[in-house]
Amino acid sequence: MEGMEKGREFIDEKPEKKKEPAAGSVRDFIDGSVLTRDFVMRQLPFIIFLAVLAIFYIGNRYHAEKLVRRSGELQSELKELRAEAITVSAELMHLSRQSEVLKLLEKRNLDLSASLEPPKKIVVGRKRR
Repeated sequence: MEGMEKGREFIDEKPEKKKEPAAGSVRDFIDGSVLTRDFVMRQLPFIIFLAVLAIFYIGNRYHAEKLVRRSGELQSELKELRAEAITVSAELMHLSRQSEVLKLLEKRNLDLSASLEPPKKIVVGRKRR
């Protein structure tokens, strides 16, 4: 349509697209306009999924560290209890000797004495072959 009259301006029928600023500028990130872009809005469910997954991983790590600390505490407590059990067992063995029992009887002034006769075996009935 070159036959347009002089004085009239040529009108472009295509509306101009508004150009968006370059993606990833610092200003867009700070003012939050990055979040309103169409690409980000389409990826929002995936972004939320990643955030939930990250929170889960962080919580899982803290829980695992807590279990490791607790396990170490229990192992050290177990070592202490084993040592105590061995000590108590040794003391009991020492105190249950016949000579130690006699010393304790004399020390507490009890009217008990050791038997002079050896113990006898009681046989209840023998099996016949």
